[in-house]
Parts: sequence; structure tokens; C-alpha cells
Amino acid sequence: MTLIRSKFLPAAIALALASPLALAQTAATVNGKAIPESLVDAVAANMAKQSGQPVTPQLKAQIKKEMILREVVVQEAEKMGLPKQQDIQDEIEINRQNVLIRAVLGDYLKKHPITDAQIKAKYDTFTKSFGNTEYEAQHILVPTEKEADDVIAQLKKGAKFSDLAKKYSKDTGSAANGGNLGWSTPGNYVPPFADALTKLKPGQYTTTPVKTQFGWHVIKLDKTRPAKPPALEQLRPQIVQELQREAIQKYQQQLLASAKISQ
Repeated sequence: MTLIRSKFLPAAIALALASPLALAQTAATVNGKAIPESLVDAVAANMAKQSGQPVTPQLKAQIKKEMILREVVVQEAEKMGLPKQQDIQDEIEINRQNVLIRAVLGDYLKKHPITDAQIKAKYDTFTKSFGNTEYEAQHILVPTEKEADDVIAQLKKGAKFSDLAKKYSKDTGSAANGGNLGWSTPGNYVPPFADALTKLKPGQYTTTPVKTQFGWHVIKLDKTRPAKPPALEQLRPQIVQELQREAIQKYQQQLLASAKISQ
């Protein structure tokens, strides 16, 4: 285990050092500089949360060993005068801001928890846009309209759609499967693609190339079936994340609006 590359370690260090308990107990001393026991505890708790494993004496011993190594290297950096370099100061400041930003936003979410009513409202909005029909489709994606017209001409002559998809389609995600996109609702596709797809009947393909930001498509509808949206509980984690993201964005905009800014 190498904690130096850990993403959560800087935050754990900042939180531990900010605590009044940081000086209560010392895990180790390096050249007179104390490493707080609370810092080791904070790192261990974060690692346990990340891995889903409990905090063990072995884990704490390993962390303590790594924290001693980190302190030795940091002290060497200070001897070399690295903290005085502007680029180093800038990076330290960015990391300091990141820790404080996470703390502020985390505090805001703790004080403004997402409610069941919000989750239900978001889910209801999703189910309304989900649609009542799923489509199983294939497509062939090519760079130019002329190439799409050539594909359509071959289809009219009796060529098999899946064979042409394997030969011509630039969509690496579906070409090998004969252009098969599986079952999906129109809302998962960009509007031009969705509009063309929903106008087809099973077995039909588009006789006019469909242009999107990805290129030119020839689309074939295989089957349709009634659509059933996922249950609320299945989507709850994603809905909560989305609502939290929206809440944080709104909070940040409020802070921005109240700040005096000159450029």
C-alpha cells in the first residue's frame, strides 16, 4: 500500500490538523515534529470507508509507517526551500482550497439533506420523459452523406443490414454486433436520431440519411415493446446524486451573486 498517491489523504490530513484533538496524542515524532494520532485515525477511517473494510491494528500500523516516511520527505523538502518556490506555493494553495471547498459543500449538504419528496418529484419527472415504448434498433454510422446513400442503395438491392454495419459502420461500440444498439427508449438518443427511429415500423430502415453530430446514420428498427421504467428504489442513488449536484450548483451561484468581484 502506498499512501503517497492516495486521493483522500490530503483532505484527511487537513481535517485532522484542524481538530482540537490533534495535539492530544502523538503517534510518532520525526526530528522533533509530532505526527498526531488523530491524523492516523482520520486516514484509517477514510481508507476503511473507501475499501469497505474495518480499521485494524495492522492497517493503522501500516499507515503510521507511511506517515513517518511522508514527514521525513516533507522535512527534506523544507530544508531544500521548496515551499518558497512560487509554483509549489500555488499548488499548496489549490490543494488548500480543494479541502475547504469539500468541507463547505459537505456541510451545506448535511444541513440541507435531500428529502423523499424531492426524490419522488425527480422520479416522476423521469418517468414522464421515459416514454411508453422501447425500441430495438440497428444503425450504420458513416462520415459522409454519400456513403450513407451508398449503404441505402445496397440495402435496397437486398444486402443484409448487419453485414453492411460490420463492413462500413464507424461506431466501434456496435459495428462488430451488426450495428445492434439493443433495447432503449428514444430519450437516450440525440433528437435527430430519435425522431427518425420513432417514425419507423418494425423491419423498416431509413431511406434518407440521418445527420447528427456524430456523422450520418442509416437506422433500422427491429422490434418495439412497452417500456417499463426502473423502480424508484433502483434509481434512488442516482437521483440523490443528481439532486445534490443541483443543490450545490444553486448554492455556489448564490455565493457568487453575493460576492464583490472585480477583474
